Amino acid sequence: MAKSTPLPGRKVRGSETGRPVMAALDLIGRRWLLRIVWELRGPALTFRALQTVCGNLSPTVLNTRLGELRVAQLVESGDGGYALTALGREMIDALLPLFTWSERWAKAVQ
Repeated sequence: MAKSTPLPGRKVRGSETGRPVMAALDLIGRRWLLRIVWELRGPALTFRALQTVCGNLSPTVLNTRLGELRVAQLVESGDGGYALTALGREMIDALLPLFTWSERWAKAVQ
């Protein structure tokens, strides 16, 4: 298990005890991580396809984030490429209200 991957019960940004919500926020706050999860909300993608849909994200960063997501049990890899696990799909469901709110917020501040 990668030591740097934020997980509940381990010290994370904002929490000495690793409260689950703080571990989740630390994880999804990492650069590119949320974009990768968002792009995996559909069918599985190969590494190269995922790199392309993420705007040609550096392979080093993509590999690091995929490793963190696998340790966090949000992404798995198989014959078809990378896909969200059941927990990863639950995370998308939890984020959808935030996406909806952000669309309303964008209209209000423009």
